This record gives sequence, structure tokens and C-alpha cells, in this order.
Amino acid sequence: MIIRAMKKEDYGGVYELWCKIKGFGIRSIDDSKESIHRFLDRNPNLSAVAEIDSKIVGSILCGHDGRTGGFYHVCVDEAYRKRGIAHEMSKFCLDALKKEKINKIALIAFKNNDLGNTFWSHYGFCLREDANYYDLSLNELNLTNFNE
Repeated sequence: MIIRAMKKEDYGGVYELWCKIKGFGIRSIDDSKESIHRFLDRNPNLSAVAEIDSKIVGSILCGHDGRTGGFYHVCVDEAYRKRGIAHEMSKFCLDALKKEKINKIALIAFKNNDLGNTFWSHYGFCLREDANYYDLSLNELNLTNFNE
């Protein structure tokens, strides 16, 4: 297994992985090739992919705003789970954020994502009970489709 920084050339393999993950939400604009390339340009060497036999089997989009880091679209191919891949990718991204002098990270896990919520709580992330999460779509064409 190889854990490395995600590159623009990885988009096809990463998108293919996203499409395989049950319950995964893919946004029509934000997850386009152009948008992911822009994200990677803004956050160089922070996002991660996991490869086995030259196949992308895991990914994390990782970035920061200069103050707080964020993980997005964390996933591992179902056939490769329970091998420490998510842990190793998370470690890669957390180390990259520390090098950027980012001291805090936030992420969102859907309430019905039992696997993800269990992983994050075991990893040391704390569920915040003192804050509300809000979002506002600025583009009505940016629709989220969830894989079945």
C-alpha cells in the first residue's frame, strides 16, 4: 500500500472510487474535475490517496483556510476496508496540516454514516454538542447526488 499526496492526474481514479461508495454524496459542480483541480491548487500536497497495485482504493480531500483544517470525501473502497488505510491517509493529512502550522481540524460526517462516525470517534475526534452547522448554496445548479 502506498499513501501519497493526491495529484490532479488522480482525478479519474478518485472520482471512480467515489462513484462506488454507497451513500456517498457527489456534488454536480464542486466535485467536477475543474473544481477538484482548483481545490488541489489551493491546498497543495495536503490531500491523500491510497494505492494498491497502482489502483486508487482510498482518498481524502484535505485543505485549510489558514486557521482550521478540513477533511472532505474521506473514503476507502469497500473491498479494502479494515486494513488501516483510512488511518494511514488521515495520519498523512494531519501531518501535512501540522507542517502548515494548522492547529485544529473539523470535519462533517453524516449522522447515518455509522462506519465513519465510529472511525472518527475512535480516532479522537469529538462530536460537538455546542455548535450548529449551517450551509447555504450559492449556486442552485450545484446539486448533491447520493450513491445507492
